[in-house]
Amino acid sequence: QLRQTTSEKNELARTLEMVQNQLQEKESEIKREISEYKDRLLQAEKEHQDALTEANRKNEVEIEACHEKVSSLEHLISSQKLEIEHLKSNNEQLNNSLKEANQALGELLKTKVR
Repeated sequence: QLRQTTSEKNELARTLEMVQNQLQEKESEIKREISEYKDRLLQAEKEHQDALTEANRKNEVEIEACHEKVSSLEHLISSQKLEIEHLKSNNEQLNNSLKEANQALGELLKTKVR
């Protein structure tokens, strides 16, 4: 019976060692997979950050172009306002001259009629 018990003990010890070896292999495999997933995650995060940085750069360039266009349009509007004021002033002067000419013509016509 002692021999049988010893034999069973040795068999159990071998089985235990096999199971421990399998567990260690599985643990190594899982650690390797985790490491691969971490690497892939880091790569994806880097690609995402690079894309975000590039999008931000393009947006900044576009915003700057829009600012320049707005500034140019504001300058154009200011110039056109000045031109309108100048034209209004000229128009007023011409109207005054026309009134004076009409009055002088009226006076001449009155004088001629007499």
